[in-house]
Amino acid sequence: MGKRTNTAQWLPNQNRWQINVQKDGVRRSFTSAKPGRTGQREANAKADAWLDDGIDCGNKKVKDIYPLFLEDLQARTSRSNWRPVDTRFRSWALPVIGQVKILSLTDQKLQQVINNAYQAGGLSKKSLCNLRNDVVSFVKFCRKSRLTTFRPENIIIPTGAAKQEKAIFQPQDLAVLFTQDQVPYNSLLQSEPYIQGFRLQVLAGFRPGELLGLQKSDRHGSVVFVQRSINDNGEITSGKNENARRSVVLNTAAQRCWDLQAQAATTPYLFYGVSQSNYRTHLARYCKYYNLPPVTPYGLRHTFVSAAKTLPAGMVKDLVGHSQQMDTFGVYGHALEGDVQRVSNALDSLFLQLLKQEQAL
Repeated sequence: MGKRTNTAQWLPNQNRWQINVQKDGVRRSFTSAKPGRTGQREANAKADAWLDDGIDCGNKKVKDIYPLFLEDLQARTSRSNWRPVDTRFRSWALPVIGQVKILSLTDQKLQQVINNAYQAGGLSKKSLCNLRNDVVSFVKFCRKSRLTTFRPENIIIPTGAAKQEKAIFQPQDLAVLFTQDQVPYNSLLQSEPYIQGFRLQVLAGFRPGELLGLQKSDRHGSVVFVQRSINDNGEITSGKNENARRSVVLNTAAQRCWDLQAQAATTPYLFYGVSQSNYRTHLARYCKYYNLPPVTPYGLRHTFVSAAKTLPAGMVKDLVGHSQQMDTFGVYGHALEGDVQRVSNALDSLFLQLLKQEQAL
């Protein structure tokens, strides 16, 4: 606990109370514009709060603490999470604030990181938002480590930052996806092995990692319970976020795609041993052969989301997922049994309308 030996003094020319205190070689001033002894007590209280806060190693720089922050990330998150953070931080944050002392960090210094990345790197709005989350998480780590009391409040994304739009399939593209499955391999036309995966993503909105993590036992009737995901490094995880573990209603067309893939699968997994990289390569090859937009696996999910936006909000909520606190197995299949069929029917109608031909499904 710090101990103050002086008291706030009234500064007539500045019309305020001010007290200067020092801790661990760091000097700070605290003020109050309130008149009388009330203002003096307020300035003294601010100083006491800082002295008593227990801040350690106030002279440490961002570059000194960053390895500890990264080590913490590595200990509690997957490689697919911490590696992008590390890349962004080393590329954009450390060059700007690496030499800044932790206790000297301000909103404006963090804003300079964002501004520089926008001006020099031309990063998209989403990338800038991710970078902002990175530096704010770093400061939070510093607070937890009792290195600062700073709380970022106003880090703004430049208004001119471009929104990164993902290519999606239009109705004419969907007509191809649901009627054509032959692609050339070694100069011979063969059935695309992941065609049902492409179709399932469009029809049910699975993330690519979720799709590759699906097991036959995950399906109960027309409902699939998403319980795992396989990331770019082949690691089995619980999913992208806390709501990733959810229930997904399969419409009639999606059920057919599932059944066809399940019949072809020789293991509990629908797509055993398929990496995200291999899956992306097959999708790119399929799109190129049929002269379709260069849609990515996430673009397939975005195609579903774009189509589902026309459905009532209550239905879409169930498709997006429940929180982990909800007993999905115990509640969703019983209390909401009627909603399951209504969602399935609505999706059937939606995709039939998009394709404009029932036989395409």
